Amino acid sequence: MEMRLKIGEREAALGYKGGFRFETTAEGLGVREQDARFTGPVFVEGTLENTGGSFRVTGEIRARRSFVCDRCLAEAETSESYPFAEEFRKGEETDDGAFFGADGIALAPLARDAILCSLPIRNLCRPDCKGLCPKCGADLNQGDCGCDREVTDPRLAVLKDWMKNNSDGI
Repeated sequence: MEMRLKIGEREAALGYKGGFRFETTAEGLGVREQDARFTGPVFVEGTLENTGGSFRVTGEIRARRSFVCDRCLAEAETSESYPFAEEFRKGEETDDGAFFGADGIALAPLARDAILCSLPIRNLCRPDCKGLCPKCGADLNQGDCGCDREVTDPRLAVLKDWMKNNSDGI
Protein backbone atom coordinates (compact mmCIF):
# COMPACT_ATOMS: atom_id res chain seq x y z
CA MET A 1 0.00 0.00 0.00
CA GLU A 2 1.39 3.35 -1.03
CA MET A 3 1.36 5.99 1.67
CA ARG A 4 0.53 9.17 -0.22
CA LEU A 5 -1.55 12.17 0.83
CA LYS A 6 -3.66 13.37 -2.09
CA ILE A 7 -3.93 17.15 -2.21
CA GLY A 8 -6.60 18.02 -4.84
CA GLU A 9 -9.26 20.47 -3.58
CA ARG A 10 -7.55 20.84 -0.23
CA GLU A 11 -4.94 22.99 -1.93
CA ALA A 12 -7.49 25.78 -2.51
CA ALA A 13 -8.85 25.63 1.05
CA LEU A 14 -6.53 27.86 3.05
CA GLY A 15 -6.48 26.72 6.67
CA TYR A 16 -7.63 23.19 5.84
CA LYS A 17 -6.66 20.72 8.54
CA GLY A 18 -7.40 17.01 8.30
CA GLY A 19 -6.18 13.78 9.78
CA PHE A 20 -4.76 10.66 8.19
CA ARG A 21 -3.93 7.12 9.29
CA PHE A 22 -2.01 4.40 7.46
CA GLU A 23 -1.14 0.85 8.43
CA THR A 24 1.91 -0.61 6.74
CA THR A 25 4.99 -2.73 7.38
CA ALA A 26 8.64 -1.83 7.92
CA GLU A 27 9.40 -3.16 4.43
CA GLY A 28 6.68 -0.88 3.02
CA LEU A 29 8.52 2.10 4.51
CA GLY A 30 11.90 0.97 3.21
CA VAL A 31 13.31 0.08 6.64
CA ARG A 32 15.68 -2.85 6.16
CA GLU A 33 15.95 -5.65 8.73
CA GLN A 34 19.61 -4.84 9.40
CA ASP A 35 18.49 -1.30 10.41
CA ALA A 36 15.65 -2.40 12.72
CA ARG A 37 13.37 -5.43 13.12
CA PHE A 38 9.71 -4.61 13.60
CA THR A 39 7.11 -7.17 14.60
CA GLY A 40 3.58 -6.63 13.38
CA PRO A 41 2.16 -3.59 11.63
CA VAL A 42 3.52 -0.06 11.66
CA PHE A 43 0.93 2.68 12.22
CA VAL A 44 1.43 6.18 10.80
CA GLU A 45 -1.04 8.81 12.06
CA GLY A 46 -1.07 12.56 11.79
CA THR A 47 -2.55 15.74 10.41
CA LEU A 48 -2.18 17.63 7.15
CA GLU A 49 -2.56 21.40 7.35
CA ASN A 50 -2.68 23.95 4.53
CA THR A 51 -0.64 26.95 5.74
CA GLY A 52 -0.96 28.95 2.53
CA GLY A 53 2.43 28.59 0.88
CA SER A 54 2.95 25.01 1.97
CA PHE A 55 1.45 21.98 3.67
CA ARG A 56 2.54 21.05 7.18
CA VAL A 57 2.50 17.32 7.95
CA THR A 58 2.83 16.31 11.62
CA GLY A 59 2.25 13.01 13.31
CA GLU A 60 3.56 9.92 14.99
CA ILE A 61 4.65 6.45 13.97
CA ARG A 62 3.91 3.56 16.36
CA ALA A 63 5.43 0.09 16.12
CA ARG A 64 6.84 -2.83 18.10
CA ARG A 65 10.57 -3.31 17.64
CA SER A 66 12.53 -6.43 18.55
CA PHE A 67 16.28 -6.41 19.17
CA VAL A 68 19.14 -8.12 20.97
CA CYS A 69 20.28 -6.34 24.14
CA ASP A 70 23.78 -4.90 23.72
CA ARG A 71 24.76 -5.77 27.32
CA CYS A 72 23.27 -9.21 28.06
CA LEU A 73 22.52 -10.49 24.53
CA ALA A 74 18.90 -11.36 25.45
CA GLU A 75 16.09 -10.96 22.93
CA ALA A 76 13.84 -8.01 23.82
CA GLU A 77 10.82 -6.26 22.35
CA THR A 78 9.41 -2.82 23.01
CA SER A 79 6.61 -0.56 21.80
CA GLU A 80 8.01 2.65 20.40
CA SER A 81 6.70 5.88 18.90
CA TYR A 82 8.53 8.21 16.55
CA PRO A 83 7.25 11.79 16.06
CA PHE A 84 7.63 13.63 12.76
CA ALA A 85 6.93 17.08 11.32
CA GLU A 86 7.73 18.46 7.87
CA GLU A 87 6.75 21.37 5.61
CA PHE A 88 6.08 20.53 1.95
CA ARG A 89 6.07 23.10 -0.86
CA LYS A 90 4.63 22.61 -4.32
CA GLY A 91 7.25 21.78 -6.94
CA GLU A 92 9.23 18.83 -8.20
CA GLU A 93 9.92 16.01 -5.73
CA THR A 94 13.53 15.69 -4.64
CA ASP A 95 15.46 13.23 -2.48
CA ASP A 96 14.90 15.32 0.65
CA GLY A 97 11.13 15.07 0.16
CA ALA A 98 10.45 18.75 0.92
CA PHE A 99 8.41 19.24 -2.27
CA PHE A 100 5.28 17.58 -3.58
CA GLY A 101 3.99 17.08 -7.08
CA ALA A 102 0.59 16.69 -8.70
CA ASP A 103 0.19 13.20 -7.27
CA GLY A 104 0.44 14.40 -3.66
CA ILE A 105 2.83 13.96 -0.75
CA ALA A 106 4.73 10.68 -0.33
CA LEU A 107 4.88 9.80 3.38
CA ALA A 108 7.06 6.68 3.24
CA PRO A 109 10.41 8.55 2.97
CA LEU A 110 9.40 10.90 5.80
CA ALA A 111 8.34 7.98 8.03
CA ARG A 112 11.47 5.97 7.23
CA ASP A 113 13.75 8.91 8.07
CA ALA A 114 11.86 9.60 11.32
CA ILE A 115 12.31 5.98 12.41
CA LEU A 116 15.99 5.70 11.45
CA CYS A 117 16.90 9.01 13.09
CA SER A 118 15.14 8.03 16.32
CA LEU A 119 16.62 4.57 16.80
CA PRO A 120 18.75 4.33 19.94
CA ILE A 121 22.51 4.01 19.65
CA ARG A 122 22.53 1.33 22.35
CA ASN A 123 19.74 -1.26 22.60
CA LEU A 124 19.07 -2.25 26.21
CA CYS A 125 16.48 -4.75 27.42
CA ARG A 126 15.96 -2.47 30.44
CA PRO A 127 17.78 0.64 31.72
CA ASP A 128 19.42 -1.19 34.64
CA CYS A 129 20.66 -4.19 32.63
CA LYS A 130 23.77 -5.62 34.33
CA GLY A 131 25.12 -7.38 31.25
CA LEU A 132 27.39 -10.43 31.13
CA CYS A 133 30.23 -11.37 33.47
CA PRO A 134 33.53 -10.62 31.70
CA LYS A 135 35.14 -13.71 33.28
CA CYS A 136 32.58 -16.53 32.82
CA GLY A 137 29.92 -14.99 30.54
CA ALA A 138 27.01 -15.52 32.97
CA ASP A 139 23.98 -13.22 32.68
CA LEU A 140 24.27 -10.96 35.74
CA ASN A 141 20.56 -10.09 35.51
CA GLN A 142 19.84 -13.69 36.62
CA GLY A 143 22.05 -13.36 39.69
CA ASP A 144 25.68 -13.00 40.75
CA CYS A 145 28.00 -15.66 39.34
CA GLY A 146 30.59 -15.46 42.14
CA CYS A 147 33.51 -14.47 39.91
CA ASP A 148 36.06 -11.93 41.12
CA ARG A 149 35.45 -9.16 38.59
CA GLU A 150 37.85 -6.63 40.08
CA VAL A 151 40.00 -5.33 37.27
CA THR A 152 43.38 -3.95 38.23
CA ASP A 153 45.38 -1.92 35.79
CA PRO A 154 48.58 -3.97 35.32
CA ARG A 155 50.63 -0.77 35.31
CA LEU A 156 49.46 -0.04 38.87
CA ALA A 157 49.70 -3.59 40.26
CA VAL A 158 53.12 -2.85 41.78
CA LEU A 159 51.66 0.10 43.71
CA LYS A 160 48.83 -2.06 45.04
CA ASP A 161 51.35 -4.60 46.40
CA TRP A 162 53.46 -1.77 47.83
CA MET A 163 50.40 -0.32 49.62
CA LYS A 164 49.65 -3.73 51.21
CA ASN A 165 53.23 -4.11 52.43
CA ASN A 166 53.60 -0.53 53.70
CA SER A 167 50.18 0.11 55.21
CA ASP A 168 51.61 -0.14 58.75
CA GLY A 169 54.09 2.68 58.29
CA ILE A 170 51.62 5.27 56.98
